[in-house]
Amino acid sequence: MTRAEAFDKAWRLGGKEKDFSLVDEIYHPDYKAVDVFAGVEVNLDADKEVVLTLGDSIIATPPEILQEDENFLKIKRYNRYIGEDIFNLLITSITYKDGKIISQDSVMEELDYDPSEGQDWNWEDYE
Repeated sequence: MTRAEAFDKAWRLGGKEKDFSLVDEIYHPDYKAVDVFAGVEVNLDADKEVVLTLGDSIIATPPEILQEDENFLKIKRYNRYIGEDIFNLLITSITYKDGKIISQDSVMEELDYDPSEGQDWNWEDYE
């Protein structure tokens, strides 16, 4: 499993099954990040709370790797709010220490179009 796949699987399990065991496995104990919504520094427990709160209202595509090396991973994915025509692009830069995620920074761009149009996938593929 690639690091992008592990990241995706870990957060999907957390959001859908409320099982964060894989998240805990791939994240460094000293992890810190800046929350994309609030702009404040958060720890892993705060990130889990966001996923528990928003997990039932967002559909996310699997990540596409934009850049990767031994200590860094940059991915993009699209989100859609369930039952709404609200879409965004999320680009996440992830830094590793000792093989585990030590920090991440996400940038979100609201989209005025459905990114699934004209593609070989649809939102139902990821519900």
